Amino acid sequence: MSKGTLRYYDEIGLLAPKRKSSNGYRIYGAEEVDKLQQILFYRNLDMPLDTIKQVLTDSHFDSEKALLEHRQHLLVKKAQVDQLLETLDKTLANKKGEFQMSDKEKFEGFKKELLANNETQYGSEIREKHGSETIEKANQKFAGLSPEDYTNMQDLSAKIIKGLKLAMQKEDSTSKEAIQLAQLHKEWLMFTWPSYSKEAHQGLAQMYVDDPRFTRFYDESAGTGAAKFLRDAIFNFLN
Repeated sequence: MSKGTLRYYDEIGLLAPKRKSSNGYRIYGAEEVDKLQQILFYRNLDMPLDTIKQVLTDSHFDSEKALLEHRQHLLVKKAQVDQLLETLDKTLANKKGEFQMSDKEKFEGFKKELLANNETQYGSEIREKHGSETIEKANQKFAGLSPEDYTNMQDLSAKIIKGLKLAMQKEDSTSKEAIQLAQLHKEWLMFTWPSYSKEAHQGLAQMYVDDPRFTRFYDESAGTGAAKFLRDAIFNFLN
């Protein structure tokens, strides 16, 4: 356990030290070590830190329900991994000439791989922000996309980047181009979102700025400041 992690746990109120020494070192006693072991147990289950904090500190929080919901989340992840392994085995057999994969099987395997990669990179953050149930429904909707819908979604994604570059030239996130860009972004979301709300759209736009991985993607795709401009354009579109 790194010092940085312990410092962060202290900052968010998850695990405070028993006391601090005169030179600022955090001192942990047996009770704190036991609590840390519980935290690590839940983290090994890939449980979000906010949920862990509620489980350990809120006497009114339904920890059993939280664990059951998280168990369901892990079962879904397990099913995704099993499906990926099955697709991988078929792909290897196909390359060896032992099995002929249909275009549909290749496409389904491709979608499953994208879902698994997205879960690995962003799963914890988006579940904390939007809830596991919402994310599972979104994943199911993505998994059900037809090749035509997926192609249209990718075309719209490219159109968004092109529109972002164009709108940024105006240097005005309230311009006609910026508002059209935000509308395109909303249409793109609906390929996978089970339902739409302004609050969720705003939350995602803010994540583009708060999370360096999203910021890097948009800034590298459309230019420095692109993530912030897109966020501002979406906010102006929604207000």
